[in-house]
Amino acid sequence: MKIEVWSDYVCPFCYIGKRRLEHALERFPNKDQVEVVYKSFELDPNSAVHHEGDINDMLAKKYGMSREEAVAANNNVIQAARSVGLNYDFDRMKYTNTFDAHRLAHFASEKGLPAPLTERLMEAYFTEGAFLGDHEELAKIAEEVGLNREEVLEVLKSDAYSQQVRDDENEAMQLGVRGVPFFVLDGKFAVSGAQPDSVFDQALEKAWGERPALTVLGNDVDDLDGCADGACAVPQTKPE
Repeated sequence: MKIEVWSDYVCPFCYIGKRRLEHALERFPNKDQVEVVYKSFELDPNSAVHHEGDINDMLAKKYGMSREEAVAANNNVIQAARSVGLNYDFDRMKYTNTFDAHRLAHFASEKGLPAPLTERLMEAYFTEGAFLGDHEELAKIAEEVGLNREEVLEVLKSDAYSQQVRDDENEAMQLGVRGVPFFVLDGKFAVSGAQPDSVFDQALEKAWGERPALTVLGNDVDDLDGCADGACAVPQTKPE
């Protein structure tokens, strides 16, 4: 079973949703037959790389609230994160444009390291105050998960993997995704948002239970060439 996840590295609920899915998978009896694929989604494609003020100032300005109200809202998110074992530090977070981080993720996918990079980018941003808009910072994080630093910097200096990011975002648009995290199970069922654990448990069971049965073609033929039970059929010579 394949699970596709659209998320952004500066989306606090995306990291929480990631953990809730992972916890559900730990309980899922068929977890070894589940593939999780993370796809690109930018909360704000037009975001600048650098922003004045901290994350609380930015939130207050964006939603027309006071700084105190923004701090209170973020404290609620901190509590939600703690419930799944994450320690958010909003005072250190540096909001930025994530397009390059998403390009880097596609490079990591080609190298077989998409999962560790996704985890490390989110951990670095939400708990360590990493600036994901800086190429050197991204290269440092990438090197930590096993990618070649010089190769990463070459990728980031170019426009490599830009189309792959846009393809993911276009696919999300076609699916009607308006917010993240957004989870698609086997292309048939979807979970929107960082839902409670029970929702992920139910979604996994539902998607697994409704996988299409395999139809074997040509099974009505008497003479089958194949191997089973540790032995192979011996071809018989037919009279002319």
